[in-house]
Amino acid sequence: MTKVSPEFGDQMQMQAVLSVSADVSFDSDQFPKYKIGADNQILEEAKEDMKGPSLKEVVEQETTQLLEQQKRLSVRDLASKFDKNLAAAAKLSDEAKLRDVASLEGHVLLKKLRDALESLRGRLAGRNKEDVEKAISMVEALAVKLTQKEGELIQEKFEVKKLASFLKQASEDAKKLVNQERSFACAEIESARAVVQRFGEALDEQERISQTSGKQELEELMEEVQEARRIKLLHQPSKVMDMEHELRALRVQIREKSTVSVKLQRELVISKRAEENKFCIYELGGSETLGSFLRVQPRSDEAPELSKCSIQWYRVPSEGSRKEIISGANKSIYAPEPFDVGRFLEADIVSNGQKVTVMTAGAIEPAVGLGSYVETLLRKPNTEFNVVISQMNGQNYSSRSVHLFHVGKMRMKLCKGWITKARESYSTSMQLSGFRGGGNSAAKSLFWQARKGQSFVLVFESERERNAAIMLARRYSLDCNVMLAGPEDQAFM
Repeated sequence: MTKVSPEFGDQMQMQAVLSVSADVSFDSDQFPKYKIGADNQILEEAKEDMKGPSLKEVVEQETTQLLEQQKRLSVRDLASKFDKNLAAAAKLSDEAKLRDVASLEGHVLLKKLRDALESLRGRLAGRNKEDVEKAISMVEALAVKLTQKEGELIQEKFEVKKLASFLKQASEDAKKLVNQERSFACAEIESARAVVQRFGEALDEQERISQTSGKQELEELMEEVQEARRIKLLHQPSKVMDMEHELRALRVQIREKSTVSVKLQRELVISKRAEENKFCIYELGGSETLGSFLRVQPRSDEAPELSKCSIQWYRVPSEGSRKEIISGANKSIYAPEPFDVGRFLEADIVSNGQKVTVMTAGAIEPAVGLGSYVETLLRKPNTEFNVVISQMNGQNYSSRSVHLFHVGKMRMKLCKGWITKARESYSTSMQLSGFRGGGNSAAKSLFWQARKGQSFVLVFESERERNAAIMLARRYSLDCNVMLAGPEDQAFM
């Protein structure tokens, strides 16, 4: 057996110590204790850990509790929890970095220790050499175990990073929720302040009005009391009653006289126009009301025949002299339509270069009961009238069968059974007016242009239905921002 002198052992110890780097740091101040287990495996002896659970376990436990209590926590508490866990994850990441450094230093130390033992084994023999080889095998086992620890540490580091990213994202979401809830709360606060301010202003206004009205009522009451005292002092209550009766009688007389004055003024105008037309060779016959027709007729045998004269009808406002031509009204007979109500009608008769003008004595008056009839029809979703087609596109219509003229809120339609002659919505190209082509049925006829290139002359069963259909269609067209009028009529919405 080879003996090793103390000097040689000291020299080897010095070489082993000198071969270790000076910048190596250790987790503890003593070398870990190992023991040989079954199959010659090197096991590290378990040491008591007085530090409690690891930081990773604490983070996982708090994260679990946070997820369980998420429904019961407020948004602000949730954000605070996420911030704390994020800080803990960052701390755990720093600790993992320190473990990486310590692991690297452990590899360096084991390598240097193994190199020292290899050099020592070459110099020793016998039992000492076996001890050195045993120590080398222990160092190699420690290196393997350190590698395993590094793998676990890498996996743990990956999980920590994943947890940190999750907590960071959750923290940002929580902050967004906090900001959103804060903005909502601010908006609600501002709305509540505005409502309170409006209520305050309304209360102030009500108080001011009540004070003003109270003062006014008090003043009126004082005036009434003073008047009552004055009447009481006069001891003549009957005189006051007589004065009131006299005032009422005067008011009735003034009202009656104003009515008589209006009638006299109207009769005066009629008489003036009759005086002007006294020497006229033509006159207007017929009732000056809606639902009838006016006829130009000669007053003497010296008047030229109307068939050899040209006639043109005009509308004249009740105030002013500007008259409006009625396009197409060039026959001796003209039936007033709803546009003519409240206006005078005038006809110019031209013969041999001489023009004669005749005018109605008064404005055209509305038909009795027509307004209430139209209001009744307006309550229905749609209205249908029985009509006969007299003309179509300017040509006489041979068939005299009865058709249905439908007036709706959005469109108008002319049909016979399942056959539809025309169906159009209200538009600017649509025209509707009384028929201006003369004839004994002019008061029952209307002209309807559904669209450009398609027109009809329809004859109704009565004058009231014809005028009601015109008024009803114009009322519905106004709701569609369209004004229905006749050809070249000046209509204003």
